[in-house]
Amino acid sequence: MKYRLLCIDMDGTLLDDNKNIAKKTVDAIRKASRMGIKIALVTGRMPDASDPAVKILQVPCILACNAGTYILENGQCISEENLSLETMQSIYQVTEKYGVPLWIFRRREWFVTKIDAYVKTEMELVHLKPEVVSVEELSARWEEEKAGPNKVLAGAAPEVIKKIQAQIRAERKEVDAACSAESYLEIFPKGMDKGKALGIICRKLGIKKEETIAFGDEELDIPMIEAAGTGVAMGNAIEALKAKADFVTKTNNEAGIAAALEYYLER
Repeated sequence: MKYRLLCIDMDGTLLDDNKNIAKKTVDAIRKASRMGIKIALVTGRMPDASDPAVKILQVPCILACNAGTYILENGQCISEENLSLETMQSIYQVTEKYGVPLWIFRRREWFVTKIDAYVKTEMELVHLKPEVVSVEELSARWEEEKAGPNKVLAGAAPEVIKKIQAQIRAERKEVDAACSAESYLEIFPKGMDKGKALGIICRKLGIKKEETIAFGDEELDIPMIEAAGTGVAMGNAIEALKAKADFVTKTNNEAGIAAALEYYLER
Protein backbone atom coordinates (compact mmCIF):
# COMPACT_ATOMS: atom_id res chain seq x y z
CA MET A 1 0.00 0.00 0.00
CA LYS A 2 1.25 3.45 -0.92
CA TYR A 3 0.39 5.90 1.84
CA ARG A 4 -0.24 9.55 1.02
CA LEU A 5 -1.37 11.09 4.32
CA LEU A 6 -0.34 10.83 7.98
CA CYS A 7 -2.85 12.08 10.57
CA ILE A 8 -1.18 12.48 13.95
CA ASP A 9 -2.59 13.36 17.35
CA MET A 10 -0.28 15.49 19.48
CA ASP A 11 -0.52 14.98 23.26
CA GLY A 12 0.28 11.40 24.23
CA THR A 13 1.15 10.56 20.62
CA LEU A 14 3.50 12.95 18.82
CA LEU A 15 4.64 14.43 22.14
CA ASP A 16 6.24 12.43 24.93
CA ASP A 17 5.22 12.88 28.55
CA ASN A 18 7.59 15.85 28.85
CA LYS A 19 5.91 17.45 25.81
CA ASN A 20 8.95 16.96 23.59
CA ILE A 21 9.16 15.29 20.17
CA ALA A 22 11.75 12.50 19.92
CA LYS A 23 14.48 13.04 17.32
CA LYS A 24 13.62 9.64 15.80
CA THR A 25 10.05 10.80 15.34
CA VAL A 26 11.09 14.12 13.79
CA ASP A 27 13.41 12.31 11.39
CA ALA A 28 10.73 9.75 10.45
CA ILE A 29 8.10 12.43 9.75
CA ARG A 30 10.56 14.49 7.71
CA LYS A 31 11.43 11.38 5.69
CA ALA A 32 7.74 10.70 5.06
CA SER A 33 7.31 14.29 3.89
CA ARG A 34 10.24 13.94 1.50
CA MET A 35 8.52 10.84 0.10
CA GLY A 36 5.58 13.07 -0.84
CA ILE A 37 3.35 12.02 2.06
CA LYS A 38 1.20 14.83 3.46
CA ILE A 39 1.29 15.49 7.22
CA ALA A 40 -1.72 16.57 9.29
CA LEU A 41 -1.68 17.26 13.02
CA VAL A 42 -5.19 16.41 14.24
CA THR A 43 -5.42 17.69 17.78
CA GLY A 44 -7.56 19.05 20.54
CA ARG A 45 -5.14 21.95 20.79
CA MET A 46 -5.83 25.39 19.39
CA PRO A 47 -3.64 26.58 16.48
CA ASP A 48 -1.29 28.73 18.57
CA ALA A 49 -0.63 25.74 20.85
CA SER A 50 0.10 23.52 17.83
CA ASP A 51 2.44 25.85 15.95
CA PRO A 52 5.55 25.05 18.05
CA ALA A 53 5.38 21.39 16.95
CA VAL A 54 5.19 22.47 13.29
CA LYS A 55 8.32 24.59 13.77
CA ILE A 56 10.17 21.61 15.25
CA LEU A 57 9.08 19.24 12.47
CA GLN A 58 9.99 21.76 9.75
CA VAL A 59 7.62 20.19 7.23
CA PRO A 60 4.38 21.55 5.75
CA CYS A 61 1.52 20.54 8.05
CA ILE A 62 -2.23 20.79 7.82
CA LEU A 63 -3.61 21.68 11.26
CA ALA A 64 -6.94 20.16 12.30
CA CYS A 65 -7.31 21.96 15.63
CA ASN A 66 -9.92 22.28 18.36
CA ALA A 67 -10.69 18.53 18.12
CA GLY A 68 -10.83 18.72 14.31
CA THR A 69 -13.48 21.45 14.17
CA TYR A 70 -11.12 24.12 12.79
CA ILE A 71 -8.87 23.01 9.91
CA LEU A 72 -6.09 25.15 8.49
CA GLU A 73 -3.99 24.66 5.37
CA ASN A 74 -1.18 27.17 4.82
CA GLY A 75 -2.72 29.28 7.57
CA GLN A 76 -6.08 29.51 5.80
CA CYS A 77 -9.29 27.98 7.15
CA ILE A 78 -10.62 25.17 4.92
CA SER A 79 -13.29 23.88 7.34
CA GLU A 80 -14.99 25.10 10.49
CA GLU A 81 -17.81 23.76 12.66
CA ASN A 82 -19.41 25.58 15.59
CA LEU A 83 -21.61 24.90 18.57
CA SER A 84 -24.65 27.12 18.90
CA LEU A 85 -24.69 29.82 21.55
CA GLU A 86 -27.63 28.07 23.24
CA THR A 87 -25.64 24.82 23.42
CA MET A 88 -22.65 26.62 24.93
CA GLN A 89 -24.89 28.17 27.56
CA SER A 90 -26.53 24.86 28.45
CA ILE A 91 -23.19 23.07 28.80
CA TYR A 92 -21.96 25.83 31.07
CA GLN A 93 -24.94 25.23 33.34
CA VAL A 94 -23.80 21.62 33.72
CA THR A 95 -20.14 22.37 34.42
CA GLU A 96 -21.09 25.21 36.78
CA LYS A 97 -23.19 22.78 38.82
CA TYR A 98 -20.00 20.84 39.53
CA GLY A 99 -17.95 23.97 40.18
CA VAL A 100 -15.89 23.38 37.03
CA PRO A 101 -14.87 26.30 34.77
CA LEU A 102 -15.79 26.07 31.10
CA TRP A 103 -12.97 26.43 28.59
CA ILE A 104 -14.19 27.91 25.30
CA PHE A 105 -12.29 27.72 22.01
CA ARG A 106 -13.06 29.53 18.79
CA ARG A 107 -10.53 29.65 15.99
CA ARG A 108 -7.33 31.01 17.57
CA GLU A 109 -9.02 32.30 20.72
CA TRP A 110 -9.18 30.69 24.16
CA PHE A 111 -11.59 31.82 26.88
CA VAL A 112 -12.32 30.50 30.37
CA THR A 113 -15.06 31.35 32.82
CA LYS A 114 -12.49 31.35 35.62
CA ILE A 115 -8.93 30.20 36.25
CA ASP A 116 -8.36 27.13 38.40
CA ALA A 117 -5.51 24.64 38.82
CA TYR A 118 -6.36 22.81 35.57
CA VAL A 119 -6.36 26.05 33.58
CA LYS A 120 -3.06 27.08 35.17
CA THR A 121 -1.52 23.75 34.17
CA GLU A 122 -2.64 24.26 30.59
CA MET A 123 -1.30 27.81 30.56
CA GLU A 124 2.11 26.53 31.62
CA LEU A 125 1.97 23.72 29.07
CA VAL A 126 1.09 25.78 25.99
CA HIS A 127 2.58 29.11 27.12
CA LEU A 128 -0.66 30.91 26.37
CA LYS A 129 -3.10 32.86 28.55
CA PRO A 130 -6.88 32.67 28.10
CA GLU A 131 -9.25 35.60 28.40
CA VAL A 132 -11.43 35.31 31.50
CA VAL A 133 -14.99 36.10 30.48
CA SER A 134 -18.54 35.09 31.34
CA VAL A 135 -20.61 32.93 29.01
CA GLU A 136 -23.20 35.71 28.96
CA GLU A 137 -20.66 38.25 27.73
CA LEU A 138 -19.34 35.92 25.04
CA SER A 139 -22.86 35.15 23.88
CA ALA A 140 -23.58 38.86 23.52
CA ARG A 141 -20.28 39.38 21.71
CA TRP A 142 -21.02 36.60 19.20
CA GLU A 143 -24.78 37.14 18.85
CA GLU A 144 -24.56 38.94 15.51
CA GLU A 145 -22.57 36.08 13.94
CA LYS A 146 -25.02 33.48 15.30
CA ALA A 147 -22.06 31.11 15.72
CA GLY A 148 -20.56 29.93 18.96
CA PRO A 149 -17.28 28.19 19.74
CA ASN A 150 -15.67 25.34 17.81
CA LYS A 151 -15.56 23.34 21.04
CA VAL A 152 -15.72 23.69 24.81
CA LEU A 153 -13.81 21.77 27.42
CA ALA A 154 -14.06 20.86 31.10
CA GLY A 155 -11.01 20.03 33.19
CA ALA A 156 -11.51 18.33 36.57
CA ALA A 157 -10.86 15.17 38.56
CA PRO A 158 -11.67 12.02 36.55
CA GLU A 159 -14.67 11.10 38.71
CA VAL A 160 -16.18 14.57 38.14
CA ILE A 161 -15.45 14.42 34.41
CA LYS A 162 -17.34 11.11 34.16
CA LYS A 163 -20.40 12.69 35.77
CA ILE A 164 -20.30 15.72 33.47
CA GLN A 165 -19.82 13.51 30.42
CA ALA A 166 -22.75 11.28 31.37
CA GLN A 167 -25.10 14.23 31.90
CA ILE A 168 -24.12 15.99 28.67
CA ARG A 169 -24.48 12.79 26.64
CA ALA A 170 -27.92 12.23 28.14
CA GLU A 171 -29.20 15.78 27.71
CA ARG A 172 -27.46 17.27 24.66
CA LYS A 173 -27.97 15.14 21.57
CA GLU A 174 -26.48 17.81 19.29
CA VAL A 175 -22.95 17.30 20.68
CA ASP A 176 -20.32 14.64 21.13
CA ALA A 177 -18.37 14.50 24.40
CA ALA A 178 -15.08 12.59 24.46
CA CYS A 179 -12.03 12.64 26.70
CA SER A 180 -8.62 13.75 25.45
CA ALA A 181 -7.24 12.60 28.83
CA GLU A 182 -8.99 11.26 31.90
CA SER A 183 -9.28 14.76 33.42
CA TYR A 184 -10.24 16.61 30.24
CA LEU A 185 -13.61 16.38 28.49
CA GLU A 186 -13.94 17.89 25.02
CA ILE A 187 -17.40 18.79 23.72
CA PHE A 188 -17.96 19.59 20.05
CA PRO A 189 -20.66 19.48 17.35
CA LYS A 190 -22.22 16.05 16.81
CA GLY A 191 -20.52 14.13 14.04
CA MET A 192 -17.64 16.61 13.71
CA ASP A 193 -14.90 14.50 15.26
CA LYS A 194 -11.33 13.68 14.29
CA GLY A 195 -12.57 10.99 11.90
CA LYS A 196 -14.66 13.53 10.00
CA ALA A 197 -11.66 15.87 9.97
CA LEU A 198 -9.59 13.12 8.33
CA GLY A 199 -12.30 12.77 5.67
CA ILE A 200 -12.37 16.51 5.00
CA ILE A 201 -8.60 16.58 4.57
CA CYS A 202 -8.73 13.57 2.24
CA ARG A 203 -11.34 15.24 0.03
CA LYS A 204 -9.38 18.48 -0.03
CA LEU A 205 -6.20 16.70 -1.12
CA GLY A 206 -7.81 14.09 -3.37
CA ILE A 207 -6.59 11.23 -1.20
CA LYS A 208 -8.45 7.98 -0.55
CA LYS A 209 -9.01 7.03 3.08
CA GLU A 210 -7.24 3.71 2.53
CA GLU A 211 -4.11 5.75 1.69
CA THR A 212 -3.97 7.22 5.19
CA ILE A 213 -2.30 6.26 8.46
CA ALA A 214 -3.58 7.73 11.74
CA PHE A 215 -1.91 7.73 15.16
CA GLY A 216 -3.64 8.27 18.50
CA ASP A 217 -3.90 7.32 22.15
CA GLU A 218 -7.16 8.57 23.68
CA GLU A 219 -10.94 8.35 23.36
CA LEU A 220 -10.99 11.52 21.26
CA ASP A 221 -8.80 9.76 18.66
CA ILE A 222 -10.95 6.65 18.17
CA PRO A 223 -13.04 8.00 15.24
CA MET A 224 -9.82 8.93 13.41
CA ILE A 225 -8.29 5.51 14.04
CA GLU A 226 -11.47 3.90 12.67
CA ALA A 227 -11.67 6.21 9.64
CA ALA A 228 -8.05 5.79 8.50
CA GLY A 229 -6.87 3.12 6.13
CA THR A 230 -4.45 2.06 8.83
CA GLY A 231 -5.11 3.00 12.44
CA VAL A 232 -2.12 2.88 14.80
CA ALA A 233 -2.49 2.89 18.57
CA MET A 234 0.37 4.13 20.69
CA GLY A 235 1.63 1.65 23.28
CA ASN A 236 0.31 4.00 25.97
CA ALA A 237 -3.16 4.23 24.38
CA ILE A 238 -6.34 3.38 26.24
CA GLU A 239 -7.56 -0.17 25.70
CA ALA A 240 -10.68 0.96 23.83
CA LEU A 241 -8.52 2.57 21.17
CA LYS A 242 -6.12 -0.37 20.95
CA ALA A 243 -9.12 -2.60 20.27
CA LYS A 244 -10.02 -0.50 17.20
CA ALA A 245 -6.47 -0.17 15.84
CA ASP A 246 -4.81 -2.20 13.11
CA PHE A 247 -1.44 -2.01 14.83
CA VAL A 248 -0.09 -1.18 18.29
CA THR A 249 3.27 0.54 18.25
CA LYS A 250 5.66 1.58 21.02
CA THR A 251 4.68 4.27 23.52
CA ASN A 252 4.94 8.02 23.03
CA ASN A 253 8.04 7.92 25.26
CA GLU A 254 9.65 5.35 22.96
CA ALA A 255 9.24 7.16 19.62
CA GLY A 256 6.29 4.95 18.72
CA ILE A 257 5.43 6.93 15.59
CA ALA A 258 8.94 6.38 14.20
CA ALA A 259 8.71 2.64 14.89
CA ALA A 260 5.37 2.35 13.09
CA LEU A 261 6.49 4.42 10.10
CA GLU A 262 9.56 2.26 9.74
CA TYR A 263 7.29 -0.79 9.71
CA TYR A 264 4.72 0.57 7.24
CA LEU A 265 6.75 2.78 4.91
CA GLU A 266 9.86 0.68 4.46
CA ARG A 267 8.26 -2.67 3.65
